[in-house]
Amino acid sequence: MFEGYTLGLIHQLVDYLLLPVIVALVVCLLLIIWELSAMLSERIYRLEKLLAKQDNSFSDYVSNKLDRLELLARSGPILGLMGTLIPLGPGLTAMSMGDLSQLSTAISVAFDTTVVGLLIGLVAYAMGKFRRRFYEQVYDLHINHQPISTDA
Repeated sequence: MFEGYTLGLIHQLVDYLLLPVIVALVVCLLLIIWELSAMLSERIYRLEKLLAKQDNSFSDYVSNKLDRLELLARSGPILGLMGTLIPLGPGLTAMSMGDLSQLSTAISVAFDTTVVGLLIGLVAYAMGKFRRRFYEQVYDLHINHQPISTDA
């Protein structure tokens, strides 16, 4: 009896998680767009102002930006996987009852959240790599007053 009640409670809890997962994916997608625009604006004028200040503020700025991108790169695919698995339970239940419209909706939500989560992870990972390289080049240029070689 206790196992059935516990499993029902867990199932109900998981059903309530789908909306927060989708909202979190949308927020992450908006943050990716925000970070992309911030990355483009850095290349135009903002980074020179930071370098004119102390080196400590530059390193704090870089650390915050890279940490945010790393969090997005890791959380996007996790949220996408959660958004995949959560609707599949009710979808499989609907399939056993012959309700194919609910099954198709569940599968559609599952695939959409997977794609959005992977997109967030991919874009955040790539932006983190580009930003890290850019910050290192700008810092080396500022310290040495000469561009660093990109030959490897």
